[in-house]
Amino acid sequence: MKNASIKLQSILQPKLVLSYKPLFLSLVAAFISPLSFADESAANKETITNIDLPTVAVTGNPLGLDADQLIVPVTVLNGRELSLKRESTLGETLNGMPGVSSTSFGPNASRPVIRGLDAERVRITQNGVGVVDASSLSFDHAVSVDPLIIEQIDVIRGPAALLYGGSAVGGVVNAVDHRIPTEKLEGITGRTEARLGGPANESNMAGVVDVGNGQIAIHADAYARKSNDLTIPGFAVSNRKALVDGTLQTNNGTLKNSSATSDGGALGASLTFDTGYLGASYSGFNSNYGTVAEQNVRIDMKSQRWDIASEFTDLGNIVNRVKFRLAHTDYQHQEIDAGIVGTTFKNSGIEGSLEAGHAKLGNMSGVVGLQFQNTTFAALGEEAFVPSTNSQSKALYVYEELPIEQFKFSLGGRTEYTTVDAGAWAKNPSAQNASFNPTSYALGGLYAFTPNWTLASNISHNERAPSYFELYANGAHLATGQYELGNSSFSKERSNGIDAQIRWKDGKNSFSAGPYYTRFSSFIGLLETGNLQAGLPEAKFTALPASFKGFEAEGKFNLHDNLDLKLTGDYVRATNLSSGEALPRIAPLRVGAGLQYQKNSFGARLNVLHAFAQERIASNELATNGYTNLSALVTYKLPTKVNVELFAKANNLLNQDIRDSASFLKDIAPQGARSVMIGLRSDF
Repeated sequence: MKNASIKLQSILQPKLVLSYKPLFLSLVAAFISPLSFADESAANKETITNIDLPTVAVTGNPLGLDADQLIVPVTVLNGRELSLKRESTLGETLNGMPGVSSTSFGPNASRPVIRGLDAERVRITQNGVGVVDASSLSFDHAVSVDPLIIEQIDVIRGPAALLYGGSAVGGVVNAVDHRIPTEKLEGITGRTEARLGGPANESNMAGVVDVGNGQIAIHADAYARKSNDLTIPGFAVSNRKALVDGTLQTNNGTLKNSSATSDGGALGASLTFDTGYLGASYSGFNSNYGTVAEQNVRIDMKSQRWDIASEFTDLGNIVNRVKFRLAHTDYQHQEIDAGIVGTTFKNSGIEGSLEAGHAKLGNMSGVVGLQFQNTTFAALGEEAFVPSTNSQSKALYVYEELPIEQFKFSLGGRTEYTTVDAGAWAKNPSAQNASFNPTSYALGGLYAFTPNWTLASNISHNERAPSYFELYANGAHLATGQYELGNSSFSKERSNGIDAQIRWKDGKNSFSAGPYYTRFSSFIGLLETGNLQAGLPEAKFTALPASFKGFEAEGKFNLHDNLDLKLTGDYVRATNLSSGEALPRIAPLRVGAGLQYQKNSFGARLNVLHAFAQERIASNELATNGYTNLSALVTYKLPTKVNVELFAKANNLLNQDIRDSASFLKDIAPQGARSVMIGLRSDF
C-alpha cells in the first residue's frame, strides 16, 4: 500500500500530469497480485459471486427509497451492468436508455439528452452537487466527469425532478463516485478495470480502492484513457449533405481529429459514525481531444474539484436527519488551433445544499432544503462569443410524501432567486444585469392496485431562469458554424408537464411504459434566422411556445432459468407551436430488443437497436436516415479467489452508417465502424 499511496499522490499534484505507462504497470500489478487461483473444489463450483461496491439510494427521492418505490421515472445503472455498458463519455454511456439520447459531438464530447431536451434543461450532478464546466455552452465541450470512475448513475426523467435544480425541467443525471465514503468500512475493497480496442483503438484503465478501520474510511482512484482517430464505415460527410450543398466526401474510413487522451484521480476520506459521516475529497480531471468540426483545433481541458459532505440521522423527534453537501470547482479549457491558443474558457465557483428531514407528521415524511450557487465564467480570445458573467442562485425547496393504504402522494415545491450579471466587453461596452424569481412545483401519485401492478403519475409547473449564453451571446461560434445572438430581455422560461407510467413486476420479470407531455409557454430555442453575419448563418435565441410529447417503455422477461429477453422503445415529438414546425435535433422513434444468457461463469448478450429515419425536421436541417445497430457481449468469470471477469464487446456488427439525429455533427461525423473491444474487470 505504501507504493500505491506514493503513486496516487504523484497523480494528484495540482497540474495532475499522469504518466500513462506507469499507471498501466500499476494496474496490471493490481490485477495480477490477487490472482492466486482457488483450489480445485472452488474451481468446480457452479457460481462465482459478483462483488460490487455498495450503492446509494437513488437520487430521484430525498427520502432514500428504492427505484421501485419512486413516483418519478428513474433508471439506475450501477455495479456490473454499469461496468459492461461504459463508453468514453457520459452521453454515450446512457444513450439508448428509454428517453435518453446524446449530443454526440464526435467520440469525446457528448451530453445526455432527455425527452428531446438538452443543455441547460438537463442538470448533470456529481454526488448530488452540480458539475461546473462549459459543456452546456457548446456541443464540442466535454462533460468534466469520466465514466471510468463512476460507480452509479441515476437518470431522472421529466420535470418532476425540480428539487435538484432550476434547470432540471428535462431531468437529472447524477453520477455517484463514492469519493467521499458514506458508510463504515472495515478492511479493503475496490475494483480495477482495463480495456483495449473499439473503433478508436482505445486503451483505458482505472483503479479504485477504499480502506477503512470502522471509524475512518479512505478512498483513492486513478484512471487513464487514450484513443486514436475513430474508424468509420465510409465517408465522414453524409451522402445527403454532399448532394444538398456539394460538400466533398473525404476522409473515407477515418474521422479526422477525433483522437483523445485523458487522465485523473481523487483522494477522499470520511469519519464514519453509527448515525452518519463527515468527509472531504479532492479530484482532478484532464482531457485533450480533437474537436472534429475543426480539423486543426484541439481542446485542452483541466478541472479541479474539492468536495465536503456529511449526513447525520436519528437526530430527534422534530428534525431527524440533516445532510450537507458543498463543492468548489476550478475549470479551464483552451482551444488550440495548430499549436496556438485561440480561446480560453474558465468557469469556477461553489455550489452546495443543506437539507433537513422532519419526523413523521402522522404518516407524512418530508424534507426542507436550501441550495446555493455562485459561479464566474470567462471567455478570452478570438472565439469569445459570450462576455464574462457571474451567476448566483439561492433556492428553497420542500418535498413531502404521504402513503395512504395502497396510495402514495407526493408534493414538491421550489422557489429561487437568480442573478446573471455580465461585465462590459468589446461587443457591449456597458455591464448588463438580470435577475429572476423562478418558482416550480409538482404533484405526484402512485397507486398499487395489485401486488404486481402500480400506476404512477406526475403533474408539474416549472420555471427556469435563462442562462448566461441565452442572455448575452454575441459572436461567431465556429464549433456549430453559426453566429449566435442572445437576448438580454428574456423573462423566465415556463412550462407545464404531465407524465404517467404503468409498472409491473413479478420475480425476475418487469415492465414499465407510459406517455408524457410538456408544454412551454416560452421555450428558449436557438433558431437560424436566414441571415448571415461574419460569413456564418445567424442564429438567435428566441422565446417561443413549444410542446414535447412522447412515450417510453422497457421490459425484462425471464424466458428460461438462464435466458432473459429485454425490450425497449421511446419516441419524442417536439414542435414549435408558433410555426407548427419541428424543433431541431430530435431523436426518432427507437425500438430495441436483447437476449441475455448467463450460466455459471459464462455470459452472452445479443442486442439490436433500430432507429427509424428522422424526416420531421426543422428549417435548415437535413433529414437523418434510419439505422440498425447490432451488438454483442461475451463474458467469462475466472475461477479465482477474487472476482475477475474477462469480456469482449462487439458493436455495429452490420457496419452501418450510424448518424444520430440529436447530434449537431450528424452529417460530418458518424458513429464508429464495426469493432471489438476486450477488457478485464476485477472486484475485491
